[in-house]
Amino acid sequence: MLFEDVDKIKVKKRIRQDLGDIEGLKQSMQKFGLVSPIVITQKGELIAGHRRLSAAIELGWKRIQVVRIDLENPKDKLEWEIEENIRRKDFTHAELELAYLELARLSRPSFWRRLWEKIKAFFRKIFGRKKKESK
Repeated sequence: MLFEDVDKIKVKKRIRQDLGDIEGLKQSMQKFGLVSPIVITQKGELIAGHRRLSAAIELGWKRIQVVRIDLENPKDKLEWEIEENIRRKDFTHAELELAYLELARLSRPSFWRRLWEKIKAFFRKIFGRKKKESK
């Protein structure tokens, strides 16, 4: 895992001019960290991850996880930037709805699941004490 100082990363001319609202990305990065590292050249020039880098800077991060690639040809750099931004696919509305329903289910376990967890904890507590007392 490689890291780089955020102030050493060079952001040159980019195709994406509008970074959009990065508040949601910042919240995600605060909670989960950086899910996908940014991509930079051996000389520290940003290839992919401008929104992630901007969010990290706004969060006050001093270092960020990077992938370094050996790429200096302007055409190759542009192809990487294009590829990074067009090959992603968002969830469909149906997939997103299903994901949130599953998250809600996991966040609120059923009565029987909660009861089973309490029973297991009760027996761990009882048998844990007996083991300690017999020593």
